[in-house]
Amino acid sequence: MNKNFVIKNRQKLYEKMLDNSILVLFAGKAKHRSADQGYEFTPNRDFWYLTSLDKEEYILVISKFQGKVFEQLFINEPNPDIEKWTGIRLKVDEVKEISGIENVKFINDFNNYFIRIVKDTYFENIYLDTFYHEDNFTSNGLEFSKYVKTHFPHLNVESANQIIYDLRTIKEDIEIEYIKKAIDITNIGIQNILKHATPRILERQLEAYYDFSIKYHGANNRSFKTIMASGKNAVILHYEENKAIIEDNTLIMFDLGSEYEYYCSDISRTIPANGKFTPRQKEVYESVLRVNEKMINLVKPGLLWKDFLDTAKEMLAEECIKLGLITDKSDVDNYYYHGVGHYLGLDVHDVGRRDGLLRPFEKGMVVTVEPGLYIAEEGIGIRIEDDVLVTETGHENLSKDIIKSVAEIENFMKK
Repeated sequence: MNKNFVIKNRQKLYEKMLDNSILVLFAGKAKHRSADQGYEFTPNRDFWYLTSLDKEEYILVISKFQGKVFEQLFINEPNPDIEKWTGIRLKVDEVKEISGIENVKFINDFNNYFIRIVKDTYFENIYLDTFYHEDNFTSNGLEFSKYVKTHFPHLNVESANQIIYDLRTIKEDIEIEYIKKAIDITNIGIQNILKHATPRILERQLEAYYDFSIKYHGANNRSFKTIMASGKNAVILHYEENKAIIEDNTLIMFDLGSEYEYYCSDISRTIPANGKFTPRQKEVYESVLRVNEKMINLVKPGLLWKDFLDTAKEMLAEECIKLGLITDKSDVDNYYYHGVGHYLGLDVHDVGRRDGLLRPFEKGMVVTVEPGLYIAEEGIGIRIEDDVLVTETGHENLSKDIIKSVAEIENFMKK
């Protein structure tokens, strides 16, 4: 990540912070998995967005008092014994160079520093990561908010997320380049899937060709768990078992992505297992493709999220009538049961407000366009997804080079 980029991000944050406030953000820590294993660490994306640091347990503190801003980082202290097992920790000078933050202390100093600065300075507000998820989720930010409310009840807890999410929604040029790179790598992986797709192999075997390709060509990782769904499995939106045998004359719907500098791609394509669509598969596929292309062409500044979603549903209802699936448009929910898009960036389902779906698209947003039809009684599930940048006057399909027409797919697989 470019140091000047994160410095600029922090400057934009300062402008949004209330005066006489303090912000505390935690990088996070990987959870325990089993025995002596931990889950793979991935940094809190807001922390990464402001520091470009992806190390566990780091803490960022920013204070804004009477218009003056002070930045402070807390990092792990060097420990030769631990470093023999887990690798050399970043030195203070290295952290300064990466983040552009000059004031760096060790994590053991954090508690005393926080208590002192809050007691000595008349702060009115504290910004914390207050992201909440229903599944008994907790975070450093939520836990720290309990501590603050108990020991410093005069501090008004504000959501750092609301400010940072608004900043992250509009992408800078360097972010768009990283997303493009992630898409390019994903394209290579998809081509490897098409080269090796054949009946009678396991879904996870086909998935392995994708995993190898993206890591070999520079991806940090997959941007989410790959969906490799063949036949009837493709009508399950978030199918993740990927263990079925791929049968002849079925379709394979894959929804996948890669990470580059933590920026994500998110692409869906649907292909015939044996390299040739049946007449009915082709008919349904081209219905979804028409909606995909029409929806991409609608993307432009000023388009409301609600209109975007409603238009896709209307188009898919019309296609379902043509396909003989329904006679009343209200029955489209039987075959299409998700939204047509979401924000894309440092998260696959990236952060950003929709303001009751009335927020208009703006230049710099990156959104997915992913119509689909899922016909359980015919064992056909089709989704076609592209990643689209909102430009000043319209849009740019960032994934336009990934093949998706029937002819392109069949010709590629035939070779």
